Amino acid sequence: MPKTISFARGAPSLDIVDVDGLRAAADAAFQKDPAGLTAYGTAVGYVPLREWIAERHGVPTERVLVTNGSMQADAFLFDALVEPGDTVIVERPTYDRTLLSLRGRGADVRMVELEPDGLDVQALERVLKAGAQPKLAHIIPNFQNPAGYTLSAAKRERLLELAREHDFVVFEDDPYVALRFAGESLPTMVSMDPERVVYASSFSKTVCPGIRVGYLVGPAELIARIQKLAVSAYISPNMVAQGIVNEFARSGGLDNSIDTVKRALQERARTLCECLERELPEARFVPPEGGYFLWVDLPRGSDVNALFKAAAERGVQFVKGSDFVLEGGGSSLRLAYSGVTPEEIEEGVSRLAEAYRETATGVTAEVAH
Repeated sequence: MPKTISFARGAPSLDIVDVDGLRAAADAAFQKDPAGLTAYGTAVGYVPLREWIAERHGVPTERVLVTNGSMQADAFLFDALVEPGDTVIVERPTYDRTLLSLRGRGADVRMVELEPDGLDVQALERVLKAGAQPKLAHIIPNFQNPAGYTLSAAKRERLLELAREHDFVVFEDDPYVALRFAGESLPTMVSMDPERVVYASSFSKTVCPGIRVGYLVGPAELIARIQKLAVSAYISPNMVAQGIVNEFARSGGLDNSIDTVKRALQERARTLCECLERELPEARFVPPEGGYFLWVDLPRGSDVNALFKAAAERGVQFVKGSDFVLEGGGSSLRLAYSGVTPEEIEEGVSRLAEAYRETATGVTAEVAH
């Protein structure tokens, strides 16, 4: 078996993690505030980091809650807002853990098609006119997981109009926002309508996954409700991790780390697109402007289940498109380029193309969407 090359996990490779900077931040954090890092702390998170996040977003601190990773932030928000039977709008495709979390709470999940410029807001409008009354719309606006697409400025405005007209909350799940390596940044929806939007982000993608620090920004009343859930869940989140992130952010280490990660991601994304065009010309995709992921559509009739097995036999891993939808997705796959070097991408795509040739029997030239 050749060495495994994984396009499956959305995480940076060790060579682009600032281990030395994190070590220095940890040492400085313990020197400056040993009592704060070693105590239970508060359910809203490490207070200096909470204040730093609030300053970054231009909001009062009572609108911020810091958690053990953004998935916990998601869980708290769903617990606060979503009851069994409530309708929740999600993108199609969307993050597989979000689907599991919402379905586990008994939500009526409605998937609305994703386009290269984000959620199909006209399709959403049709769903709403047909009688759907969603409690929440979960949106990953920047470099969406799994598709890598970004919600356009016009669609952000229209989505907020629909949310106001039909009285639902927009959950802006935004862990990749800082990882733009091409194009122009867009305003967050929470900055456009702070009373209608709840925002979540994470330091897992910009610092390292093991740090497990995420946060919510939202209306003060809702954050206060979620704080009560946090107290019941854990008294307080991880003060050590949050203290290290606070020092890393305030010392300039975070901005330096983001620059390093963005440069690496840009090179890796370019290499992946070039390799696919050369080795697997049947593949259709939209080159990303940031983030970790590339969504690939293969010709209609392609058997991604068979491709998954054939690729695994060659030491290549990816995630099947069907994992990110309630049904369908059988001719699509997600490739994460964050954790593989350009050399590994070259070899991995070559093996993937070989696996595709082995499994591509009876497919049409038409690309599935």
